[in-house]
Amino acid sequence: MKPLLKLLLLAWVLATGACATLSDEQAAAAARIAAQARPVLVDCARDDACASPSPLRALGREAMSASTPEAPRHRALILDYGQDALLARLSLIRSAQHSVDLQTYIFDEDDAGHLFLDELLAAARRGVKVRVLVDQLSALREVETLAALAGAHANFEMRIYNPLLGRARISYPQYVLAAACCWRRLNQRMHNKLLLVDGLVGITGGRNYQNSYYDWDPEYNFRDRDLFVAGPAVAGMAASFDEYWDARLTRTLPELADVGRLLLREGVPKVPHAPFELPERVERISRDADDPLLVDALAAASMPVGAVDFISDPPEKHRSGYEGVAPSTRGLLELIEGAREEVILQTPYLVLSPGAQDLFTRLHRRDDPPRVLVSTNSLAATDAFITYALSYKYKRRHLREFGFEIHEFKPFPQDAPIDVEATGTVDLGDGRAQAPPASADGSRTPRTRPLEREYSALRWSGFSAHERVPLHRGGVRFGLHSKSLVVDERIGVVGTHNFDPRGDDYNTESAVVIEDEGFARALADSIRRDMAPANAWVVAPRDRPVVFSGLDYSLGKVSESLPVFDLWPTRYATAYEFRHGPDCPMPLPPGDPRFRDCHEPVGDFPEVRIGLKAILTRIFTAFGAGLAPIL
Repeated sequence: MKPLLKLLLLAWVLATGACATLSDEQAAAAARIAAQARPVLVDCARDDACASPSPLRALGREAMSASTPEAPRHRALILDYGQDALLARLSLIRSAQHSVDLQTYIFDEDDAGHLFLDELLAAARRGVKVRVLVDQLSALREVETLAALAGAHANFEMRIYNPLLGRARISYPQYVLAAACCWRRLNQRMHNKLLLVDGLVGITGGRNYQNSYYDWDPEYNFRDRDLFVAGPAVAGMAASFDEYWDARLTRTLPELADVGRLLLREGVPKVPHAPFELPERVERISRDADDPLLVDALAAASMPVGAVDFISDPPEKHRSGYEGVAPSTRGLLELIEGAREEVILQTPYLVLSPGAQDLFTRLHRRDDPPRVLVSTNSLAATDAFITYALSYKYKRRHLREFGFEIHEFKPFPQDAPIDVEATGTVDLGDGRAQAPPASADGSRTPRTRPLEREYSALRWSGFSAHERVPLHRGGVRFGLHSKSLVVDERIGVVGTHNFDPRGDDYNTESAVVIEDEGFARALADSIRRDMAPANAWVVAPRDRPVVFSGLDYSLGKVSESLPVFDLWPTRYATAYEFRHGPDCPMPLPPGDPRFRDCHEPVGDFPEVRIGLKAILTRIFTAFGAGLAPIL
């Protein structure tokens, strides 16, 4: 058969197979099979569903009791440590008496994902109504798991948001087809994250349900941040969840072609559950979640706050006729525009939308502009080197036109809120914390599919564009994933928006805004810790060449302005390491005349072993500007 004919035949097979949806009769039959298989008996006859008491849930009850419409009362807790975020979630799910609602972008089938799934199903079996809403591109790995969950229990329901081609999972050829037929919808993802318990308390922020968000991955973990909120603002979170649960792009599991066909063919399978890679670690955190002293200490660290506002994009943002600036983007821009003294911005991917660029340009041109501190990833720390390439491209603009002071997170931070022991790579001497055995190719974790982290629309690229760059040394690597903002140490924001074009135009996002000086200072301190010399390099103008410095700057600026062919070999800025000494007790800002006395240049890509990824980073700097809207 001729190659062209083979290609056309393959295209026809893909088109007919991938787009084959269930008929109404088949979908109804699959739904009946799932419904008939669901157990209705519960393990508890008590009104409280045999819930375990939790000081965190108690904070919600107390805040509600103390609130009036005119004077709401809230408690807020910044969850920086992955183990604290895990502990809080487990304690809250076990404390649920009526309902648990979970909305997320990623729900994996690794140790963390299976642990949460176990807890949610246990809550359903003791009488709690559990609803789980997951974006399609990362909604568990196996169709068999989804089919099993469709009939797991009458109190448990999972739905999938924006299922391309009417399926729960798509293969690479199907992904190519989806990209060809519906590129914009492919990129429109539900990036919101919520965990709500009994309408009293909620958790939102950057974390998904995967090992790497809780310091459980032996190779790479995210330094992330969540926010626990107790009080009346939870009602707004619950209303947002309901909007997405009933949205036109949301589907029940039996409606999906691959899940429905499996149900029709084989019935409801048992919920699959591979053995935990590190069962001792799972048992330890499970015990800790039942330890009243540990959870009480976590609750005691919360702070009373007054005004709390939850901002959420509506599902209608994904309608073709949606106009205007989405609420999350509009709210963040308005807060930044109101800054008078200082803006502290933390984002893993420093790629700004045109509207944000205009805003920061206006701020910097004020007679007395606010100081703008930015915490973001270095190339060595990021999980998305193409995105970093665009940040690298515009460093001159960031420093000169926006007045940013940029601090790039190191891959091996020395004083960050992380727990290396939890990764399972630390030998405690008794064998309790050993890394899992290496696979045949030498990796210590199972190879993951491309559609499992943020910005999934590019995860299937053939040259692994979103793998991490190689480094000079080994070890458990960490990268920033938190998205936070502090304005004038008066307003603090924790949410899901990366302050980027994707968040503006493609993803739906959400954020909690708290106008409280105590909270804002605590959040600012947390971000400043990530920017400290032990954890970050500072980006500043490189030393001027001895000759033709003006020409070098002008040609570099012209090259940067080109959407392609940005090939000028020298860049305006580079990374610096603070050198502590008698004359340099504290790091200095780049604008200080003594900055170079205390900071040593360490190159544009410190810690990175120059190789294909570093070269590709430079190539995308030159040719990839058009990718900014979807990165």
